[in-house]
Amino acid sequence: MVTKALINPRPIFPSQIAHLYFKLFSSVPSLASRHEIETQLRFLCAKPTSQLPEAVSLFHKAVDSKLLPSGSVCNFLVEVLVKSKKYEYAFSVYSKMTHADILPGFRSLSGLIECFVHTRKPKFGLGVIGLLLRRGFSVNVYGINLILKGLCRNNEVDKAVDLFGEIKRNGVLPDAVSCNTVISGLCKMKRLEESLNILYQMDDLGCCPNLITYTTLMDGLCKEGRVDEAMELLEEMKKEGLNADVVVYGALISGFCNRGDFDKGKALFDEMLSKGISPNVVTYSCLMHSLCKMGQLKEATAMLNDMMEHGIRPDAITYTSLIGGLCRGGKATKAMVLLNLMLEKGEEPSIITYNVLINGLCQEGLVNEAYKILKMMIEKGMMPDVVSYNTLLKGLCKNGTVNEAVELFNMILKDNKYVEPDDMTFNLLIEALCKGNRLDEAVEIYHMMVGRGSSGNLVTYNLLMGSYLTVGIIDKAMEMWIHILELGFVPNSITHSIMIDGFCKMGMLNVAKGLFSKIRMSGLDPTLFDYNTLLASLCKESSIEQARRLFLELRNAKHEPDVISFNIMIDGTLKAGDFQSAKELFNDMLQMGLIPDAWTFSTLINRFSKLGLVDEAKSVFQKMVACGFTPDTNVYDSLLKGLCSKGETEEIFNLIQQMADKGVVLDSEITSTILKCICNSPEDVDVMKLLPTFSQETSKGIRIPCKELLLKLQECHPEGHKVNFFSYLHLFSESPTLSTQTVSAVTCIICAPSYKWHTQAAFLVAPWIARG
Repeated sequence: MVTKALINPRPIFPSQIAHLYFKLFSSVPSLASRHEIETQLRFLCAKPTSQLPEAVSLFHKAVDSKLLPSGSVCNFLVEVLVKSKKYEYAFSVYSKMTHADILPGFRSLSGLIECFVHTRKPKFGLGVIGLLLRRGFSVNVYGINLILKGLCRNNEVDKAVDLFGEIKRNGVLPDAVSCNTVISGLCKMKRLEESLNILYQMDDLGCCPNLITYTTLMDGLCKEGRVDEAMELLEEMKKEGLNADVVVYGALISGFCNRGDFDKGKALFDEMLSKGISPNVVTYSCLMHSLCKMGQLKEATAMLNDMMEHGIRPDAITYTSLIGGLCRGGKATKAMVLLNLMLEKGEEPSIITYNVLINGLCQEGLVNEAYKILKMMIEKGMMPDVVSYNTLLKGLCKNGTVNEAVELFNMILKDNKYVEPDDMTFNLLIEALCKGNRLDEAVEIYHMMVGRGSSGNLVTYNLLMGSYLTVGIIDKAMEMWIHILELGFVPNSITHSIMIDGFCKMGMLNVAKGLFSKIRMSGLDPTLFDYNTLLASLCKESSIEQARRLFLELRNAKHEPDVISFNIMIDGTLKAGDFQSAKELFNDMLQMGLIPDAWTFSTLINRFSKLGLVDEAKSVFQKMVACGFTPDTNVYDSLLKGLCSKGETEEIFNLIQQMADKGVVLDSEITSTILKCICNSPEDVDVMKLLPTFSQETSKGIRIPCKELLLKLQECHPEGHKVNFFSYLHLFSESPTLSTQTVSAVTCIICAPSYKWHTQAAFLVAPWIARG
C-alpha cells in the first residue's frame, strides 16, 4: 500500500542500474586534486558545450581513486543529468554517491523521482518519497504529481487513487494538476463516477477546476455515450467563466456523432464557428465520419472540400472515413480513386485505411483489385497485418475461389515477412473447404494449425463436427465433441444446433430428440432453429402428433414460431390430409402478424388445388396477391389444374388473361396445363376470342419434343371429344421458340382424316412451316 511506503520508506533501485561501466575517454585529463576534479566536472556540464558522458566517466574514475567530489558537486551532476534526461547516467551517479556515503540533497532526490517515472517505474518513486521524509525534507506536490502521472500512465490507477488520498492525510494538498491527473486516469479506465467525485472535491481541496479538468471529464463522458451529462458540464464550465475551445467542442461533437445524433453535432460545429473558434481536423473528421455512416457521401465530400479550402489538411482518419463510407455504399472503385488522391496529397494511408478498402472491394466481389491493394501495401513498405490477410481470404472464399485462398494461405506460411496466421485465418479456410465438400483438406488445415501450437477455438470444432455429421462420419464428429470438452470450451447454441441438425439429416431422430431434451434439462434454451429442425424431421417421418406437441411447446416457450415454423407445420398437416388444421395454422399465422412468404402461399394453393378445395385455393391466391407477392408459374399451374378439375371455364380464362397481363413466361409444364384446360372446355366456348397473346420471352423448357407433344395431345382429347386445336395454334402462333418439328407434329394431328377442319388447320399452320 502507499501508506506503508510513506511510513517505512526505503530506497529501491533496479539491479541493472546499480553499476554502469564507463570507458574513460582520452580527452579526460589525468586526475590531480579534488578541487581540479570539481572544476572539470562543472566545466564538462556547462552549456552549450556540455559533455555529459565525459563528466560521468570522470566522476566514476574520481570515486574509484578515492578523490570524492563534494556533496554539492555530486548533487549538481545528478541535477544536470536529470534535466538533460540522461536517466541511466543519473542512476549510476546516485548509486555511486550512496555507496560513498555522500548524502543526496532535496533536488537530487526529487530528480530521482523523475528518473523513475520516466523509466516507467513510478512505484520506486514512492520509496524516494520515504527517503525525503526520513531526511527531514518536506514533500512537495510536484514530486507527488510526477508519481501520479507515472502510475496512471502504467494503468496502475488504484495505486494513484490511494496515493491521492494518502497525501491529503500527510499534509500535502493536491493541486489542479494532481486532480486532473487522477481524473484522466480514471476516465481512461471508464470509472467516471469516481472521476466526477474528484471534481466535486476540488473546492474543498482549495483548487479550482480548469479547462483541462472539464475537457477530460466531458471527453470521458462522451466516449461512454453520456453526452447529455457532458453538455451539463459545459454549462457549468461556462458559469465558472471558462470558455470552451476547439478540444471541448471536438469531444462533444464526437460524442453526438457517435450516438448517431448528427444534427446536434452539426449545431455545435456551427456554434463553434459563430464564436470564431477555428475547427481542426478532428472536428471535421467526426462530422464527415457520421455523414458517411448515414450514406450522405455528397455532403461528406463537400465538407472535405470546405476543410481543405480553410487550409486544414485531411489526415489518414479523414480519408479513411470517406473511403469507408464509399465502400459501405457499394462504391469501392471510387474509394480506390480517393486512395490515389490521398497518396498524391502526400498523406500516407494507415493500415486501417488499406484494410477498409480491401474489405469494401471484397464485399463487391472485386477480389483481384483487393489483391492489388495488398501488393501496394507491401511495395510501400507497410506490412499487412493479420486483419488484411483474413479479409482477403474471406473475400476469396466468399467469391468461390477457394484454390486461390489456399495459395494465399500457403504463401503466408512460407514467407517469414508475412504475419503469423491466427485462429480466424485457419477457420476461414476450414469453413470454405467444408462448404466445398473438401473435408479431407479442411482436416489437413486443422492438423497444420495444431502443429503450429494453436488448439483452435469453438468455431473450429463446430465447423469440423458439422461437416463430419453431414457426410455421416459419426465417430470423427464425436472426436471433435470430445476435443471441445477436453479443451475447456463451453458448447454454445451453435454447437447444439449443429448436432441436432446433423443427427436429423442422418435419420437418427431419436438421438436428436434426446440431445434436445438434454439441452432443456440442463437449463439451456433450445434455439428456434433447433425447434424447426426437429419439427421438419417429425413431419418428414409422418409423426404429425409429436410435431404438433412440439409446435405447441414452441408457442409457449421463450421463442415464438416464425414463418418457417408455420410452413413446416402447414406442409406436414396438408400431407397428412388435415386441411382444416392447415387453414387454422394459416389464420393463426396472420393473427400473429407474421407475413407468409411465397412458399407458404404456393404450398397451400398447390395442396388445396390437388384436394379439390378450389375455393380455398382461390382465397389463398387472392391473399398472396394482396400481400404483394408475384405468383410464379407453379402457382398458376396448380390453380389452373384445380379449376380445370371443377370445370370452371370462365375462371380458367380469366386466370389465363391475368397471366398474360402479368407477362408470365410460359414453360413446358404450364403450356401442357393450358392445353388440357382448352381441350376440356365446352364446345360452345369461343376459345379464339378468349385466349390472350402471351409474352414471347424464352423460358427454360419451353421447347417441347415432338413425341412428348404428341403424347400430351393424345392424353388431352378422349374418343369422340371435339378438340379445338385452332385455339392452341392461336395461343402459340406468335412464339418463335417452338421448333418446326413441333409445328409439323401438330399439323399432322390436325390434318388427320378424323378431323373435319383439316383444311383450315393447314392454312393456319402454313406460316409456321414457311418460317421454319
